[in-house]
Amino acid sequence: MQDKIDNLKEGMFKAGYICDDRTATVLYLSEALHKPILVEGPAGVGKTGVAQAFSAMKNLPLVRLQCYEGIDESKALYEWNYKRQLLHIQAVGNQNIDPREVEQDIFSEQYLLRRPLLQAISSSLPSVLLIDEIDKVDFEFEAMLLELLSEFQMSIPELGTVKAAHIPYVFLTSNATRELSEALKRRCLYLHLNFPTLALEEQILRLKVPGLTDHLAGKIATVAHRIRQVDLKKAPSIAETIDWAMAIIQLGLDDLNEAVTLQTLNVLVKHREDLEKLEGMIYARNDLSFQPRPVDNRAW
Repeated sequence: MQDKIDNLKEGMFKAGYICDDRTATVLYLSEALHKPILVEGPAGVGKTGVAQAFSAMKNLPLVRLQCYEGIDESKALYEWNYKRQLLHIQAVGNQNIDPREVEQDIFSEQYLLRRPLLQAISSSLPSVLLIDEIDKVDFEFEAMLLELLSEFQMSIPELGTVKAAHIPYVFLTSNATRELSEALKRRCLYLHLNFPTLALEEQILRLKVPGLTDHLAGKIATVAHRIRQVDLKKAPSIAETIDWAMAIIQLGLDDLNEAVTLQTLNVLVKHREDLEKLEGMIYARNDLSFQPRPVDNRAW
């Protein structure tokens, strides 16, 4: 069993994602049990990246549904091509055709517009379905997903039940801005991600940023961790740390100090209030060494 989990970790690493034993175990069990995975955690910890790397590792297409407040069935499941239906009705209007036959024609597959959820379960090939930021939708939308998540099928009143030809690998992500229903959670395996440890973030930086030295990776990861312990409006994400490292490399710099941090801080921090707070902390410290030291909300 451990060999299979280690192989999965290696495959994810080759796809550009470093995962620990717990994450790899959840991925393995999801595949073995045909269960969706609910990935929860703060914004910017790599929840979407898990699905993207898994898709790359399996060499399968990624079908993504980006959730937002007010999303409905026509954007997530399917809708009918009303313009084509109307043109068909007009074309046969002067012919002596049974109305029931016309109705059967216009509610057939050729007039169906498949949105991400229907696209994933009706695909002739296996796929990875990513339902991103599920916590942004309402409980009614969640209820609509239950049939898909438990039976991998979808009911269309005009056509009947569409069953998955190949059960997709399903990932749902949540920033935990609201509590999800127990019915939805019951149908999923649960994975919680947090910001990586210092050592893991160094590994991520070395993997994602070509030409980054171990010394500079360690300094960037250390400062990013210090910044995340400050009371900010938005803590820097892993993606922003990677961007920061790339920016420093692009500027031809091989070390990190207060001056470099002040010059490039806007790559890492995206709110004016956070930028001003961190700038004030850096000026107050007036120390160019940037050596590791205890962290609090006053200085780093």
